[in-house]
Amino acid sequence: MKPADIGKAYNQITHLWEESSFNRNNGIEQHERAIAFVKNMGKALDVGCGCTGRFINLLIGKGFSPEGVDVSEEMINLARKRHAEITFYHEDICQWELPHKYDFISAWDSIWHIPLEQQEKVLTKLISGLNTNGVLIFSCGGTDDKGDHKDDFMGPEVYYSSLGINGFLKLFVSLGCTCRHFEYDQYPELHSYFILQKS
Repeated sequence: MKPADIGKAYNQITHLWEESSFNRNNGIEQHERAIAFVKNMGKALDVGCGCTGRFINLLIGKGFSPEGVDVSEEMINLARKRHAEITFYHEDICQWELPHKYDFISAWDSIWHIPLEQQEKVLTKLISGLNTNGVLIFSCGGTDDKGDHKDDFMGPEVYYSSLGINGFLKLFVSLGCTCRHFEYDQYPELHSYFILQKS
């Protein structure tokens, strides 16, 4: 699946994040852990920002100037309604050129939807988009091996890919990053996340 197809799929299911039953604390503790490593609370970017605004609110509260980007037009429309003062971009992260350098970048439950062959390129782009000592937090499929798959758990079929844990670590070492934290935060589910700091 292409990122545009993922955007169309998410256009159909924004209600899942709008429902009162959605856990708006999802990912907040992990982001607070990541923010603790940040030395300068400047510009921040939420990749795959979705519509809830929960990470945008957290970043504002911590003193950042956040922006958001998402491939789903409907997600972006809802995000703009919640935070009219924030800059949001309706873009494909695989093709989009980051407009600034950032002190903090989040890619929570988002870039695992990009094509497997684009994973290294996109992660390299995000690391390159950090200022020195900037921090990236991103969630990924905590598989041992590189691979991809599709499922329709949320309704429409969506695509997932992962470089595998060692594949991610190898890439980050090559990019001059320090791994500050790695965790299977929903074990035994294979949901995991990294906190990385640019040297």
